Amino acid sequence: MGLSPEKLYYNLTEVCEHFDIPPSTLRYWESEFPSFNPKRNDKGTRFYNKKDIEQIARIHLLVKQNKYTIQGAIEKLKVDKQKVDHNLKIIQKLKKMRQFLSQLKQEL
Repeated sequence: MGLSPEKLYYNLTEVCEHFDIPPSTLRYWESEFPSFNPKRNDKGTRFYNKKDIEQIARIHLLVKQNKYTIQGAIEKLKVDKQKVDHNLKIIQKLKKMRQFLSQLKQEL
């Protein structure tokens, strides 16, 4: 599932489905990463904006894909956030390319 680019805020379920992680993982990351703090309404329901999604993507790349520890990911983001962002953009472009090639293969 992809996140709709027209939306300003996403709920916990949408974000968890997009990144294929359980809600408990997302809530845990929120408690561990000081720069990650989504908005909440009066009931405490979390709402994630585009900046939050970008932060989750960085954390997901480091922790789930590159197998960093939480502390290692925090340090990496402090020291070299630009490199993490660059790597994330490359991965996103490669995923789009793979999707395009898969569609092309199906059409042939």
